[in-house]
Amino acid sequence: MKNLSITGLLVLGVMAMVALTIILWGYPEYRVWSQEMEGKAEFAKAEQNRRIKIEEAKANLEAEKLNAQAEVERAKGAAAAIKIENGALSEKYIQYLWVRQQNDLNDKTVIYIPTEGNLPILEAGRNAGKKSSLAD
Repeated sequence: MKNLSITGLLVLGVMAMVALTIILWGYPEYRVWSQEMEGKAEFAKAEQNRRIKIEEAKANLEAEKLNAQAEVERAKGAAAAIKIENGALSEKYIQYLWVRQQNDLNDKTVIYIPTEGNLPILEAGRNAGKKSSLAD
């Protein structure tokens, strides 16, 4: 029985030494492997973020090109409208454009209108020769 106990302790001691050797060798290897995997994950994430930025830039470029085309078409329309108005902007057409613009404004937009005699300047020129009924 004494032999068996000593043999068992010896086997247990050898197993402990093997386990300790594996741990002392394996843990640093695991840390190196773990850091390598973290680096690969960070690289993949950075690559994906770069691709996203490139796609966003392409989308912005396309949007700007479309906005430029829309602006050109708007200018063509304005030029055609001016041509219909005999090549000159009339006061009535300017008033029409101003009224049409009001539909695009939100409730918090402040509009400053230059006045002359408490009338918008476009109207002040037309009523300049008339006497105001308020002056009486």
